[in-house]
Order: sequence, then structure tokens, then C-alpha cells
Amino acid sequence: MKYSQWIGIAAALLLMVACFLPWTYYPDLQKDFTGFFSQGNAYGKPGKVLVFFGSLSVVLFALPRVWAKRLNMMVCALAIAFGVKSYILFTSCYRGTCPDKKLGVFLIVILPAIMIAASVLPDLELKKKS
Repeated sequence: MKYSQWIGIAAALLLMVACFLPWTYYPDLQKDFTGFFSQGNAYGKPGKVLVFFGSLSVVLFALPRVWAKRLNMMVCALAIAFGVKSYILFTSCYRGTCPDKKLGVFLIVILPAIMIAASVLPDLELKKKS
């Protein structure tokens, strides 16, 4: 695809922004959790990992090398796996209380899926052997 690299870069940048958005709202605590905040750091800071994968993916999308495109597929696969894990962790119910899902938690699953689709379809010219 002609614009797959730009779509992948845009999705990676939006993934980094989504880490700062509210992911869930816990009515018993009356607090919004993000990728960098959870009550008592109970869920850790998955935003750091997703920002790392997003920034590494931007660099790999920009490099016009075959090894970078192959490595980018692995980085995007790890990002989608970590996004799904974080989605399950943040949206699961506990002690009869279910959190309200916000936009950010959906973006951490959708955007890595777009990134992996863009990484599978690189726009790269290969040298022809004579």
C-alpha cells in the first residue's frame, strides 16, 4: 500500500496519546484510571510499555530497510498482545464492581491492530538481482 507507513505512524502516535486518556472509571473509588495512573499503582503503568512500543514502531516505520520492516511486525504484535492484556486487566470486574469503559481502553486495542496491518503491508522497493 502506498500510504501504509504513514497510517502506521499515525496509529502509533495516537496510541501514545491514548495512554494519557482515561481508560476506565471506577465508581466505588470515583476515579478515572489511565495508562499511567491506577489507585495505589494496583495495575502498574502499562502506558510506559505502550509508549515504548509506539515510539519504536514509529522509528521502524520510518526506516526503509527490510530488517526494520520485519522487526516492526514483531513490535506491533507485542503491542497488540500487551494492549489486549491491559484491556482485560483494566476492564475486569472485582468484588461485584465493574468499571465503566472509556475511549482510551478501546483505542489501546484498535490502534495496535491498525499498526500491525500497516506493518504487514510495507511500501518498500526491493532491488532486482541481475
